[in-house]
Amino acid sequence: MDLKHLQPRRESDAPIYMQLYRRFRDAIAAGKLRPGDRVPSVRSLASELHLARGTVELAYQMLTSEGYFEARGPAGTVVSPRLNSVGEAGRAALSKPPSKPAQRPQAASDEPMPFQFGLPALDAFPRKTWTRLAGRSLRVLGAAAMNYPDPAGHEPLRRAIATYLGISRGIACSYEQVFITAGYRGALELICRTVLHSGDVGWHEDPGYLYIRDFLQRSGMRLAPIPVDEEGLNVEIGRRRAADARFAVVTPTHQCPTGVALSLPRRLELLKWAQQRRAWIIEDDYDSEFRYHGRPLPALKSLDRDERVLYTSTFSKVLFPGLRLGYLVAPEAHIGRFRSAANHLSGPGSVWPQATVAEFMAQGHFTRHLRKMRSLYAQRRDYLVDALAQVFGAGLHIAATQAGGTHVLGMLHGRRSDRDFAAAAQSRGLAIQALSHWRMRRSGPEGVLMGFANIPGAEEAVALTRRLMEATRAA
Repeated sequence: MDLKHLQPRRESDAPIYMQLYRRFRDAIAAGKLRPGDRVPSVRSLASELHLARGTVELAYQMLTSEGYFEARGPAGTVVSPRLNSVGEAGRAALSKPPSKPAQRPQAASDEPMPFQFGLPALDAFPRKTWTRLAGRSLRVLGAAAMNYPDPAGHEPLRRAIATYLGISRGIACSYEQVFITAGYRGALELICRTVLHSGDVGWHEDPGYLYIRDFLQRSGMRLAPIPVDEEGLNVEIGRRRAADARFAVVTPTHQCPTGVALSLPRRLELLKWAQQRRAWIIEDDYDSEFRYHGRPLPALKSLDRDERVLYTSTFSKVLFPGLRLGYLVAPEAHIGRFRSAANHLSGPGSVWPQATVAEFMAQGHFTRHLRKMRSLYAQRRDYLVDALAQVFGAGLHIAATQAGGTHVLGMLHGRRSDRDFAAAAQSRGLAIQALSHWRMRRSGPEGVLMGFANIPGAEEAVALTRRLMEATRAA
């Protein structure tokens, strides 16, 4: 295929990444690109068309997420061979534009996008301390670090995590129960390989964490959407809607994305259900460290007496997502099963970053950093909430139930579509996300998710909020 045909037009109203996405999609529909054909790398295409790499990456992410492209790691990216099964007529039908604007993926960039969801305050990270510890870790790591690593993770980090969880989250566990993973997805993959099977039914919060929903469905799990109200996951509806479920995925301390906490009666009811059904509860302790009124709530795992809770968390929000480190606390009776499964997975990667995190925790920097960030995020949240009240007034309401985290959920009044609102904002470079995109069932209030962690001051919050108002005025 001639790459010149992919060249976007600067004078077009459509964003460059969307033009590129459509050109690839149309080329596939027209047969100019066929299933299995290799496409240029992001770097080479950006160079050939004189575009920013982030722009090309956005288009490739959309094409991959919608099934047109298939990423094969070092082997490059190809047109998905699965398109063979739909035939030429099916590929042509796929080229028809969606009835509503597509959710814009967030690009990898040196700078966070305004309102970007799920990103910690990068400007407040103690880089000098981290660099010093990373250098020391690299110097002192012995020959063992150069050998094949323990698939369960670096032992000093596992010990540091077990100590931290006992003090901060009320979880009594040994380091043998802690498995270091490649982020939250790595923890889920280990769970799926150890105690779940393809075709298993599981409860999923609705609305709930959409990226994990996608991961579980791609892993062969069947998810039943269970509604979330002001007390969190509705266990009674879960029992009625999917009585045969073998697992439930929950964010009990700070529900993602609504921000509510799972009430104590619901926690006990959920644990009772798991014990009766011999089901598993996958606890994602999402944003638990950042609660701005009172002390952090204890983990659901701290109430578990029957070893049915599989506790997971990551360092992505508390340190930085580039680490790609998470962890799983397995039940003591099943350590052997999880270790056996871990032996057949790729593991958490290099020992060096794990050793650096272990030192960061052991020397007290981790606790001090969390204390500092709680105060900073509470302030930055107030900046955004005050700015939204000043600019939008009653048109965008922030729910009072949100007592923590690094994003706010603004509920739209009237008949405004949150998807149209978010698409209009994204077209102006504002990383707003629509609440309805996080639902499995389409009914429910309209709202938008806005990250505030990287909004440094009140003036910046007002300026960004005015940009948002201008971008979405007609949405």
